[in-house]
Amino acid sequence: MSHVLIVVDVQKDFCEGGSLAVAGGAATAARISELLAGDHGYDLVLATRDHHIDPGAHFSDHPDFVDSWPPHCVVGTDGVEFHDQLTFRDFAAVFDKGEYAAAYSGFEGKDVDGNSLQDWLSGHDADLVDVVGIATDYCVRATALDAAAAGFTTTVLLDYTAAVAPDRIETTHADWAAAGVATEGELPAPQ
Repeated sequence: MSHVLIVVDVQKDFCEGGSLAVAGGAATAARISELLAGDHGYDLVLATRDHHIDPGAHFSDHPDFVDSWPPHCVVGTDGVEFHDQLTFRDFAAVFDKGEYAAAYSGFEGKDVDGNSLQDWLSGHDADLVDVVGIATDYCVRATALDAAAAGFTTTVLLDYTAAVAPDRIETTHADWAAAGVATEGELPAPQ
């Protein structure tokens, strides 16, 4: 059995200066790097990335910021890359999601060999999954819910996340609690 950390969408477009920046995104990237410095205690560390080519109605010139968003993390742009403050790059696998449709959960992605995140975790005897990254109330939320639904013991490390709407995080907590997702720490204040 193995303990796995999933680093969700710590990309340039989701940090300050990016096309869909989340307040505190760069600081979150730096905190995750500190967590992963030296002997971090995880058996495996994975990452997910928004990786858009033509995601249809997910992109809009007049986004509602619920189902539609400004263009972000477009393949071939700098914004799709991991943020510079995320200095850890020794990922066992990276799961790209959302190329042709909206995708929030890392479990909707595939690695370079076409493996799903669920199959990859099962194939590596994962049982404990911790989730960190951006954004707490969207892609971290969805990834954690899917991890729990797939049978993994799942914990969100809130100190290593940044939320789009911190004032509505209670709803996300309630969703996690109902699904059996544990949380540790506290959501950092937006910067």
